[in-house]
Amino acid sequence: MSHDTVSSTGTVTTVSSNGTYTFTKPNREGITLLAGLGVEGDVHAGVTVKHRSRVAQDPTQPNLRQVHLIHAELFDDVAGAGFEVSPGDLGENVTTRGIDLLGLPTGTRLHLGAEAVVEVTGLRNPCAQIDTFRHGLLKQVLGRDENGEIVRKAGIMGIVLTGGEVRPGDPIRTELPEGPHRPLEKV
Repeated sequence: MSHDTVSSTGTVTTVSSNGTYTFTKPNREGITLLAGLGVEGDVHAGVTVKHRSRVAQDPTQPNLRQVHLIHAELFDDVAGAGFEVSPGDLGENVTTRGIDLLGLPTGTRLHLGAEAVVEVTGLRNPCAQIDTFRHGLLKQVLGRDENGEIVRKAGIMGIVLTGGEVRPGDPIRTELPEGPHRPLEKV
């Protein structure tokens, strides 16, 4: 078996979407990603920004947050601190396992299932709503490293390059960008 160092694989554990602005998103049997838009029927889908705080700043800016992905390993970590968090609870569309999402460079392409491709645009910036959901949880997903730099652990954001169906159990293949890799920044 050859080992490809450029590509790692993981799995979709859960998919979630919601047509209304609520913090959590109900789990679904499947979601459809639409190229250039996001998750079909999800309130955050669109060519321009849909997150209410962003719309208030500038409703014409491009939507770099069409799809929100969180690694299930985060739920394992916060459970160790006494927080019970389930897939969809933090508003993500795709919950993954087996891929270090936070360690991916900007521009990584995630191949989800048979067809869908999502390009990683950056880190989710955890907001105070997380503490409204579970008091004290924000500290678990927003920390500082040994240099005092902020570390955001609440998943990553991306845009849909190629649409397709995504279901729990689907494989995820990562395709790293060419050239020097840029670490993820908040979007």
